[in-house]
Amino acid sequence: MKNILSASLLAAGLALAGAVQAAPVTLLNVSYDVMRDFYKDYNAAFQKHWDAEHPNDKLTLQMSFGGSSKQARSVIDGLPADVITMNMATDINALADNGKLVPDNWVTRLPNNSAPFTSATVFIVRKGNPKALKDWPDLLKDGVQVIVPNPKTSGNGRYTYLSAWGYVLKNGGDEEKAKAFVGKLFKQAPVLDTGGRAATTTFMTNQIGDVLVTFENEAEMIAREFGRDQFEVIYPSVSAEAEPPVSVVDKVVEKKGTRAAAEDYLKYLWSPQGQEIAANNYLRPRDPNVLAKYTDRFPKVDFLSVEKTFGDWRTPRPRGGGARPRWRGAPPHIIPPPPRRGGPPPLPHWFGVESLFRGMTVITTSGLLSAGRCLYSLLPSSFACMRTP
Repeated sequence: MKNILSASLLAAGLALAGAVQAAPVTLLNVSYDVMRDFYKDYNAAFQKHWDAEHPNDKLTLQMSFGGSSKQARSVIDGLPADVITMNMATDINALADNGKLVPDNWVTRLPNNSAPFTSATVFIVRKGNPKALKDWPDLLKDGVQVIVPNPKTSGNGRYTYLSAWGYVLKNGGDEEKAKAFVGKLFKQAPVLDTGGRAATTTFMTNQIGDVLVTFENEAEMIAREFGRDQFEVIYPSVSAEAEPPVSVVDKVVEKKGTRAAAEDYLKYLWSPQGQEIAANNYLRPRDPNVLAKYTDRFPKVDFLSVEKTFGDWRTPRPRGGGARPRWRGAPPHIIPPPPRRGGPPPLPHWFGVESLFRGMTVITTSGLLSAGRCLYSLLPSSFACMRTP
């Protein structure tokens, strides 16, 4: 009788333990516009991987998409992202600088500076390329309308900015010529959408513009949705190498108890299957063995290294030498406000890559920093510019 009772208690204990293990896990991935198709495929694959490894733990994957910087702002404002998969490092740096949602060294926690794949900037032109647009200077021709997302809210727009700027530098121009070139480029834009997918809609569905500047993986998504006979893809001579980074949002996963699942979710991006899914969605995989299988879809590109050309994303650097600036509070994170008439303002005297954007807004611990003669305040939905003495 005693043995039967003990066995019953053991069985009850195991059942209770199983019930505890079976507690559902929900992960929210806050990502950027043009990654919808990739994460649709990736999430399905990871779900199978998780179910095989954790048969007693139910996992639910949720997604949020939008312009990269707009998404980062949403997380800062309280959107409970377990992981954030952004377009560029500035947007995850913002989480470190505003509320310490991630640690300052977040970029070192995963391989390849936490970027599991890369991409190139391409031009999408109308069938037959009627405006003969082949390289960056062609986009400045009179009458050419350029569709590109807003650099304020989209990493896609910022990579366009960097690629165009880098084209001038690589062809012997100086910063003044680059500033004028980029200013003229953005004057060619009849509208600035908040993200890459919205810009695609403007170009393909609404038939506005002569050229769409976007990433090569978005070009493939356009082909799948609209047909390959509706446009042509042009690779410009210079493209900044886009390295979209990922990170666990530490403060959120610690509160929800989802760190282990969130870390597994991101690490699987570097798995052979994760890299294959990237290649199938026209994202350049980091795994050289996987990349070698897809050379037909990834033309050789003269990539411009952002850090080698402009310096790292965060470290303020002097133009022409001199001492480093004295920042108040934490090192700044810079998000560009809406473009304004007359092109971009001059580069600040001190800059890291984060400062290379038109009318930059600098978010410090106080939320404000003078930028030229304007003081910009980052608000959830708008920017305010107040004249300073």
